Amino acid sequence: MSHRTRRTQNQIQREAGPIACFVREQRKKLGYSQEDFSLRVGVGLRFIKDLEQGKKTVRLDKVNQVLNYFGTQVIVGPLVKSEN
Repeated sequence: MSHRTRRTQNQIQREAGPIACFVREQRKKLGYSQEDFSLRVGVGLRFIKDLEQGKKTVRLDKVNQVLNYFGTQVIVGPLVKSEN
């Protein structure tokens, strides 16, 4: 039997990135399940799961579709180097 441990917010952000954390946090603040949220935004449930888990290869147009729900978008900015 596998035992899954809950990751801390810092671990999630390190592993998944700031967009994943932002989307997850905002969705939870609104009280939506991933399925409810995907229906409201108009993207597939698999996409929401992949995005929140920090999948590295997601479509930017769909990321912006999700972020637009919160009045935000992906923008070009300076590279922030991690302290790993």
